[in-house]
Amino acid sequence: MIEPLLPIRTIDAGEAGTILVVTLEQGDRPVVVLDESLMARLDRTLAALPPNPDGFILESAAPRAFVAGADLKAIMAMDDPTLHQYLEYGASIFQRISDLPCPSAAIIHGACLGGGLELAMHCDGLIGLVDPDAKPFPIGLPEAGLKICPGWGGTNLLPARIDARTAIIATATGKPFNAHSAAELGLFDATVTSHEGLIPRAIQWIGEQRGHTDRGTPMHWIGADQHFAASEAGLDKARAELAPTPEGDAVLDAVAVGLREGWRAAIQKERNELVRLRHTEPAREAIESFFARSSKK
Repeated sequence: MIEPLLPIRTIDAGEAGTILVVTLEQGDRPVVVLDESLMARLDRTLAALPPNPDGFILESAAPRAFVAGADLKAIMAMDDPTLHQYLEYGASIFQRISDLPCPSAAIIHGACLGGGLELAMHCDGLIGLVDPDAKPFPIGLPEAGLKICPGWGGTNLLPARIDARTAIIATATGKPFNAHSAAELGLFDATVTSHEGLIPRAIQWIGEQRGHTDRGTPMHWIGADQHFAASEAGLDKARAELAPTPEGDAVLDAVAVGLREGWRAAIQKERNELVRLRHTEPAREAIESFFARSSKK
């Protein structure tokens, strides 16, 4: 049985043009997880988008999260060749967003972690809900906290969104931010204080963009001209400050590969390191402990 496409709606946004909105949803689940079923639905949905939109918005229907992350149990159950194929498939789906012929924005209203943040960062802009009266949600790349590393470009994306040294150290140690600190760091291209304001602000942001061109890579990554020098300096600072760890070294090496060899080489490096690290005893222990904690919630 082929599952249905994700919901697509069209907004006539006046001067901003025709905006397509794709909604990530998994029924009544309180959070969205990037499992194989959702990945396949997103792939087919992006392939089925009407041609030549003026803008694209990615949102999530889950009340508590944009995307809570990838399906870690499935990842740990795969053999190495299957995991490589899965990671490559995910990268090809995310690439569809980078290849859109229009400005794109992810609207982030709740927890956005790991593969969820990597998916969002393939959009040109990030629009965040930052409610001063609400508990801030987590956002970041926590993989190194589980003794593994990102696998869909996070090491090369986050340092182009905020201060590079801060991003690299956070990724190498697996310490997420929260919505308030992320906003202070400049992770979001625009923020609102209410959920109802997210779509209008995303449309406004899209309307403000000019000169969009096909790139073959995300707009904001460390190898882009406007980010290269700062990312290179940030890597040097992070190397000088971080104590050696297998997962931290994998992150640093992936950043270095991106700066030296380019985007595709960088995400291949990430994939190789993720597949390798998950077999180590520290990773197995950390992930088993994570599953045990999650089962009690």
